[in-house]
Amino acid sequence: MKPVVLASASPRRLHLLKEAGFQVEVDVSGAEEIEDHSLTPDNLALENARLKWRAIAARRPDDYILAADTVVWLGGRFYGKPADLAEARQMLASLLGRTHEVVTGVVVGRLSGCVEFAEHSMVTFHDLNAESIESYLESINPLDKAGGYAAQDDGGRLIAKIEGSVSNVIGLPMERLGEVLRGTQRLQE
Repeated sequence: MKPVVLASASPRRLHLLKEAGFQVEVDVSGAEEIEDHSLTPDNLALENARLKWRAIAARRPDDYILAADTVVWLGGRFYGKPADLAEARQMLASLLGRTHEVVTGVVVGRLSGCVEFAEHSMVTFHDLNAESIESYLESINPLDKAGGYAAQDDGGRLIAKIEGSVSNVIGLPMERLGEVLRGTQRLQE
């Protein structure tokens, strides 16, 4: 059985796949993500996943490539990866006490054919004070996470409730992706 080629340097995505029992090889795409705010969350996440997928699939046409992109969306605004701690503080402050949407676009398959889908989860944050935000930011690395937060390390400090797939909020909707990957593995047998 050939491993799935993950077109991402995300340790969270790698961990989710391995935890689910998949053999994984990492091959970072290096594709430049777009930030087109005229797109819907689904379209933006899927377009960035396609860019990553195409970069790897073009040079590895016989391998099963998996690419994903996660966006945080609230009130017509995208929250990507913050450029610095000041932007991470600003993002968290605007998300506190509110419910936002997390959308992960996924593309998986060979160059000859792939499956695409977008998964949605709703995340509600507690309403925290500035001191709690600082403490939270000191405990994680917010700069490599959409929205500047880490669901996998939260422990209820920031997140009050998640509706939908928790793994989607971490970076890969494993419930749906697992079904797709198991189906492609059966095709390889």
